[in-house]
Amino acid sequence: MEEEQYYDLVFPPGTPRTIIREIINTFDVELVERGEQLSFANMEGDVRNLIAARGKKETMIEVEKFFRDKLQDFIDDSDTQTGV
Repeated sequence: MEEEQYYDLVFPPGTPRTIIREIINTFDVELVERGEQLSFANMEGDVRNLIAARGKKETMIEVEKFFRDKLQDFIDDSDTQTGV
């Protein structure tokens, strides 16, 4: 029997906890830690533990769309509050 493959969606640093919490409570995913090598600013090559959602491919496709939509809503709301 073939073992089921799981996929990760790594949350970028600064992702609002409310979005992560909503994903964990809405979808059949597990919250995991992943070491990721950074490649920006003065952190070039540093490895940092980031959190990710892990689940089956079909679920993770839905999670990625949900995440993008929620993040865009968060950005739009922030722009409205700051008057940008």
